[in-house]
Amino acid sequence: MTFRKLSPKQKFIFTWAYSGKWGDKRGIIADGAVRTGKTVCMTAAFVLWAMRSFNSANFGICGKTIRSAERNILRPLEEMRDITKIFSLTFRRSDSLLVITNRATGQKNNFYIFGGRDDSSYMLIQGITLSGIMFDEAALMPESFIEQACARIISVKDAKLWFNCNPDSKHSYFYKNWIAKADEKDLLRQTLLMEDNPILSRKQIEDAEKLYSGVFRERYILGRWVNAEGVIYREFADNPEKFVTDEVDEIIYGIIGVDFGGNGSAHSAVLTGFTKGFEKAFALSEMYIHETITPARLEAELKAFARRCQNLCKVFDIYCDSAEQVLIKGIKSAFAGDKLPFNIKNAKKTSIAGRISFVNMLFSAGRLKISENCPHLIDALKSAVWDDSGKRLDNGSSDIDSLDAFEYSLETVMNNFF
Repeated sequence: MTFRKLSPKQKFIFTWAYSGKWGDKRGIIADGAVRTGKTVCMTAAFVLWAMRSFNSANFGICGKTIRSAERNILRPLEEMRDITKIFSLTFRRSDSLLVITNRATGQKNNFYIFGGRDDSSYMLIQGITLSGIMFDEAALMPESFIEQACARIISVKDAKLWFNCNPDSKHSYFYKNWIAKADEKDLLRQTLLMEDNPILSRKQIEDAEKLYSGVFRERYILGRWVNAEGVIYREFADNPEKFVTDEVDEIIYGIIGVDFGGNGSAHSAVLTGFTKGFEKAFALSEMYIHETITPARLEAELKAFARRCQNLCKVFDIYCDSAEQVLIKGIKSAFAGDKLPFNIKNAKKTSIAGRISFVNMLFSAGRLKISENCPHLIDALKSAVWDDSGKRLDNGSSDIDSLDAFEYSLETVMNNFF
């Protein structure tokens, strides 16, 4: 990978730190639409600035998790010819340390990789002094982690902060305390749209625009920090007949997602099948029990559902709500006792907003259909709404259980659709 052509906004990310006008700023926030090159430009710019400005110093590279930082930052960095022809890169996974050395001069700096997964993550970055930090997808990290990380550079002269993210709700702490207060915090802000990425053709931009609707179009295409309002799955709710079907394409294999009930909620399971090459997904069948039942009854019902699913397509994996480990252990034992060939696993439970965005993307692209055999899921998709804070409303007024089970069946293969 080489940077043959940059837009003015992309060039600004590379040059601001050396500018007489902007160089004294504390840092930069690059936000805006998807596929604008924010992360790749900032990664290269951050490394070039660090290697030009310091020697034998420590820096931080932060992702939502260490693994996501490796995937989104380190792997692309290792493929950047503009970087690797000047510097050698050595990554030690054992201590999440990237050592970058100037091939000509021997100058060397350390780049520690951190994950800002949850509110306990701030403890991982305590104690170290850093000369600069890059935050990839900063809006997904907890505020406690961001604040603790920023405190690590206070004692270093000319240290800088580098943030990039896609827009979220205006209720987001990152919008209220960082985007809206950029001037107060002595930060620059650069908002990019897909038109600011010169490697994208008009057709590629138009294809990307078709992937999103509603609030996610506002955020990911138009680059706006907007609150979510009204019905979540608007396209489905307005035209359910477009997506509900009694005809199913050839299914290669399926995955079952399970959400456990409690406090008035329901036990729900959904089988989702996938066509060749993950061209389409079909919600094929469901189990729904809205009553108080014993663990033994739940195990029996789930075994019966799994057997029915085997008659529809090949099924190997069942992903269960990981919050209920006692129930999961019982299910594993029950399935093993009957020699049922299923892998019982913990659901990944990725962010709800990310799962919602993915489902809406599939609807917009015409790649998701719901079988008539899933009446509870159909009703859930019609009725799910945002609450006043921009999160999915979960007060018992809509069927969140069917949605969670459905999303658990999808989330492990989301990357296969791209």
